[in-house]
Amino acid sequence: MALDAVGAWPPIKESHVEQDGAWALYEAWVKIQTGEVDSALVYSFGKSSAGDLPEVLALTLDPYCLAPLWPDADSIAALQARAYLEKTGKTERDLAEIAVRSRKDAKSNPHAVVKGDYEVEDLLATPYVSSPLRAHDCPVACDGATAVVLVAGERAKKLGCRPVWIRGIDHRIDPPALGVRDLTRSASTEIAAGKAGVSRGKIDFAEIYAPYTHQELILKGALGLADGVPINPSGGALGAHTLMSCGLNRIGDAAARIMAGKGDRAVAHATQGPALQQNLVCVLEGE
Repeated sequence: MALDAVGAWPPIKESHVEQDGAWALYEAWVKIQTGEVDSALVYSFGKSSAGDLPEVLALTLDPYCLAPLWPDADSIAALQARAYLEKTGKTERDLAEIAVRSRKDAKSNPHAVVKGDYEVEDLLATPYVSSPLRAHDCPVACDGATAVVLVAGERAKKLGCRPVWIRGIDHRIDPPALGVRDLTRSASTEIAAGKAGVSRGKIDFAEIYAPYTHQELILKGALGLADGVPINPSGGALGAHTLMSCGLNRIGDAAARIMAGKGDRAVAHATQGPALQQNLVCVLEGE
């Protein structure tokens, strides 16, 4: 039905990619690099309201050892959060501060569903969802869609807006089995960040797909971002979490911010799979 709604004529080349629209953007970018096409429409959508998302995501786990236990996504994230807090000395207050900042930043985002001014103490007084995570530490599932248009070279300069160039992009995957990797770091993000060239210049801001508050801290370290770099000025996934589309959203929000003149160089990140298993890093620069 979604393909019918695009209504392209004459017929266009189309491709389907699982997980998140960010990976479809990567495939479209590769086709443009080869010269096969000079423009592409990348879109993704999710309708999480049809089911219990944290429970459904258990189906992405190892089908022999983990999936039969039906651990929900929030509980797996809580295991990761507990390991991270104990290893680094960070506290639940640090996580609550991320939630407060994200909800405040989301006030300027008309598409965010969780936004407003909150106090850290009030959030810490709420009950656990799965210790050490509370509701504000977890994503709020919502329905939505994202669309991004990619255009090559000189054609992009003729569109009448400030072009935003993809200067580097890479994606990597960690082992799916939770017990064979260090959950307190994202090794695949570290590798992707190096391949994409994040450290080759000053980063003005970052749009990171961090569904849980502690994952922002893990990804910030993996990307090598300095303390002064603004993270998720859109409010990020804590403001609106549309499965299959949130990663593409991070790239789109970063590009839109550069086009608006609010920065010259940014990093966008997308993830899928349990505990940051698959990660994509994209470096964007303005004209």
